Amino acid sequence: MRKHSSLLLLAALLAVVTACAAVGYSYASDKRKDEEHIRAILDSTAAGWNQGKLEQYLAAYTDTATEMGPNGPRGGRSVIEQTMRNGFWKTGRPLQNLRYEHIEVRMLGKDNALVTGQFVLSGGGRPDRTGWFTTVWTRTKEGWRMIHDHS
Repeated sequence: MRKHSSLLLLAALLAVVTACAAVGYSYASDKRKDEEHIRAILDSTAAGWNQGKLEQYLAAYTDTATEMGPNGPRGGRSVIEQTMRNGFWKTGRPLQNLRYEHIEVRMLGKDNALVTGQFVLSGGGRPDRTGWFTTVWTRTKEGWRMIHDHS
């Protein structure tokens, strides 16, 4: 009887360990997919920038997203759009091409992420401009979107 109880306990423990491993694998798989999705959206913003499509560039932001301004955070996608129109897009489209380097996606649970990297603006007969950025992302009904941009 005692041997039978020990075998049942061992079988139960093995089932728990197997279930935990399966959940861990699923999380790792989901994490990788989420990271890939965020990177794809970043690529889409660069493509929109390089094609002069401001709306495509802005599609990565939620309507309530904030950006870091000279006096602290300021909010709304419309504010971010106005910043772009008054700066890089004041001639109707950016003068340089955009690419991202050194991208690191850090998941903050299953519905939020911190993304860091470097933007590089090049071409247009101008010297390259680079800078580091930090963005905060959240999962929405539409997929992953930025809720804060500090660049």
